[in-house]
Amino acid sequence: MCGVAASMSEVFSCSDEEERHRGLDAAEAVLRSGELVVMPTDTVYGVAADAFEPAAVRRLLRAKGRGADMPPPVLVAAVTTLDALATKLPTFAREMAEELWPGPLTLVCRQQPSLTWDLGDNRGTVAVRMPDSELVLELIQLTGPLAVSSANRTGMPAASSVTEAREMLGDAVSVYLDGGALPGALPSTILDVTGVVPRVLREGALDLARLRTFRDDIEVPASDA
Repeated sequence: MCGVAASMSEVFSCSDEEERHRGLDAAEAVLRSGELVVMPTDTVYGVAADAFEPAAVRRLLRAKGRGADMPPPVLVAAVTTLDALATKLPTFAREMAEELWPGPLTLVCRQQPSLTWDLGDNRGTVAVRMPDSELVLELIQLTGPLAVSSANRTGMPAASSVTEAREMLGDAVSVYLDGGALPGALPSTILDVTGVVPRVLREGALDLARLRTFRDDIEVPASDA
């Protein structure tokens, strides 16, 4: 069956090329209407909303049981999009994006003041990543930047399969793109580049030694130093 109905939501298997295309079309349509999509990324399954639709972002946060004090990162499909979203980007951060994207590095940057979105209480910053996932990049090329968080209820493990994501998020999500079981990859490394000295906010798939090839004074939390 190409689309498996689950009450209000649909699941599309991305292992079948025809169904994959139908799933991408359905995902684009529901994202443009302010609804949510679950998709496999290069780390874990993510739940996505139109980054420029505040009501959709609020729906994402509600689905996860999260408040506006934990704004979601934004996924992009090209390094050049970074300049449209971020300002005062340090040279080393741009070099990181050019060399390490697509990949598991999230950069917390100062956001462009002209942006009209509302991701939550982000204090003038935006977390940006370009994932190493052909499916996700293809979807973003159709929709534009997406606000994406791990597909789970807050406090529960991130989903590594569509089944796990549906158990936690259910009909709060309109379309599920099934990319099979993910291997349990580490989450992305989050690096804050808004201050004088860059700081690792979350250790992940990119280790400190790799990051320090771009800037040798990158700080880590005291407990990890």
